[in-house]
Order: sequence, then C-alpha cells, then structure tokens
Amino acid sequence: DETNYGIPQRALRGHSHFVSDVVISSDGQFALSGSWDGTLRLWDLTTGTTTRRFVGHTKDVLSVAFSSDNRQIVSGSRDKTIKLWNTLGVCKYTVQDESHSEWVSCVRFSPNSSNPIIVSCGWDKLVKVWNLANCKLKTNHIGHTGYLNTVTVSPDGSLCASGGKDGQAMLWDLNEGKHLYTLDGGDVINALCFSPNRYWLCAATGPSIKIWDLEGKIIVDELKQEVISTSSKAEPPQCTSLAWSADGQVRAWGPSRGRG
Repeated sequence: DETNYGIPQRALRGHSHFVSDVVISSDGQFALSGSWDGTLRLWDLTTGTTTRRFVGHTKDVLSVAFSSDNRQIVSGSRDKTIKLWNTLGVCKYTVQDESHSEWVSCVRFSPNSSNPIIVSCGWDKLVKVWNLANCKLKTNHIGHTGYLNTVTVSPDGSLCASGGKDGQAMLWDLNEGKHLYTLDGGDVINALCFSPNRYWLCAATGPSIKIWDLEGKIIVDELKQEVISTSSKAEPPQCTSLAWSADGQVRAWGPSRGRG
C-alpha cells in the first residue's frame, strides 16, 4: 500500500537503554533485539509484546541473529563473549575459549545447513568462524587493520564479507577458510549485506551506500542522501544499517542524524 509506505506500524517498548541491533525471523512472526541494557528480547510482531527476555551478558549487547530455521539465537557483546541461545531464553553455550579479545561487534549464522557455522567479528580486527555443533573455533581470518563493525554471510553460505574502520570490505571463502579479495570502500564501513538474488554486495560507507558487482569487482551504483542544511559546518548523516527486501528489489538504509 503506497499510502502506508514508511509509516511506523507499531512501537516495541521494553529495553532500558539504546537498541543496538534488530533482526526479524524468516517467517516474519518475531523480532529479536539486542540492547545496551545487556539483554536480548524476543517480540511477537502481531501483538507487539515481549515473549522472552534473554539475560546473561555482563555488558552491552551489540549484535543478535536468528538461525535459518529460527530455532537458535546468537548474540555478541562488549563483554567479549558470544552466546548461543534457544528461543526459550536459555543460554546453551558461551564462547570464551579462543574468543575475541575485544568487543564482539557482529555475529551471524550461515544459512547453509550442510556447513553449520557462526561467523563473528570484533574490535580486535579479526573475523572468526565457529563450528555450530560444538561452538569451537574453525578459522581466524586476519587482514583488517582497524576495528570491525560488521560481517555478513552470502545467501548460499559460501562466503562472507567484513568491514570496519579501515574502509576495506574483505571477502572470505567459508568452505576453504581463506581470503578471496578486498574491495576499497573509501570510508568507514558501518554495515554490509549481500543481494538475495544477484552477485552483489552493498556497503554503508560513511554517508553513502556503495553497491559492488562481485563478478567484475566494480561499483555499479553509489547512493547518497540529499541533505539540506543551513549550517556550512553541518556533517552529513552516516549510513549505519542496511537491508534488502526478499525479492532484491528494494534496499532500506538507516542514517544517523547529521551534526551541525
């Protein structure tokens, strides 16, 4: 419905601090949020109520994710741990051995059921791949020179991309456990996501969105928000989050507020 496009349908209230990450279950029935209050919440999107509250992290929760079957949940925190949960709010495992030495900024499941893994990144400049069955480390991906904000897994689970302070989007082969190539974002990378139906990677780089064709390793589009400001010192808003629609036709992005 064109008239309702971009209009909030419901507000979900419950966290006592900033909400750092939100994901929606693949069936569209639930949302999962992580907050600086140190908790996760599972929300029923029909009623707008909290169905489960996940308590266990000792510091801010920075990232949350659903497994492809919506039966497992993973979270990353400033307490430097990764936690694996069931949907009843029970922590099944806390990854501490060989975990990140700094904040865990992003965690994601692979959608490939034949290679069940979790991918994480952190402020220690590392991308880590974990065996979902026993939560043991499989691979350390080393190469970034600054802290990492984001990691994303391709729709077929064969590769992942990471980005952060150094402005480089690095592509990693999850089957072979090796670095493939690097794309220059030209600015801090805040978020990354793969197209669901094309061999494209979308990056939130500073105030713009860059879209790479991964076959040619070229930028096919760059999107910038039009900003009208009365101040010559105004800073443009930073693009901090990204999402593709399921059919790959629509991209959504969340800007921060510019200052000035």
